Amino acid sequence: MFITITIQTQKGQADIRIDSEQKISEGLKVLWESGKLPPGHMPDFFRSSVKECLVSAYRTFNEEGIFDGDILTVTE
Repeated sequence: MFITITIQTQKGQADIRIDSEQKISEGLKVLWESGKLPPGHMPDFFRSSVKECLVSAYRTFNEEGIFDGDILTVTE
């Protein structure tokens, strides 16, 4: 199943549609490499605005309970 989420960094944000069974790090790595997200390192954790907690970049969106409309903010 595909979900639409927002990735927010200090340099901007991007709305993306991505497979919920994909690991967060794998899906976002492709976006960073293609220039669709601002340059920067791939973080280990993101903050979910819906769950109001940290989520691991090494688990799938589905495993972390990330669904349509969530905003993942890069943590430093």
